[in-house]
Amino acid sequence: MYRLPTIAALCLTATLAFAQDTAPAAPPAGQGIDRLALLLDLDAGQKVAVQKVLTEQREQMKAEHKQAKDSGQARPTREEMKARFQAEHAATIEKLRPILSDVQLKKFEALTDHPMGPPPGMRGQRQSKDQ
Repeated sequence: MYRLPTIAALCLTATLAFAQDTAPAAPPAGQGIDRLALLLDLDAGQKVAVQKVLTEQREQMKAEHKQAKDSGQARPTREEMKARFQAEHAATIEKLRPILSDVQLKKFEALTDHPMGPPPGMRGQRQSKDQ
């Protein structure tokens, strides 16, 4: 079973939550940051700082989603969602730049820089009706 790295899941969840009526559930408290800390080899101070940045980002996206839903705005198009995801991703990178080392930042970018769509393990699994 393929699992997206935690930060990618958070970014994608935040983006998709903006376009959905109900937001998907987040990973159990602490599990996501522990996995990210292991993958990036974060020390205790970095772990707390990264968690704060990601939590703030998630809360901001939830607030924006709620505001859009309450105001009756139309759902964004796929292109708008992609642009929003890329902008949020860039903002997150800039917030993490002073916290992470260059090596850690490159790992983070590699873990989270992915196109929107199904996870790689799920691509091409749909059977066409012709077959």
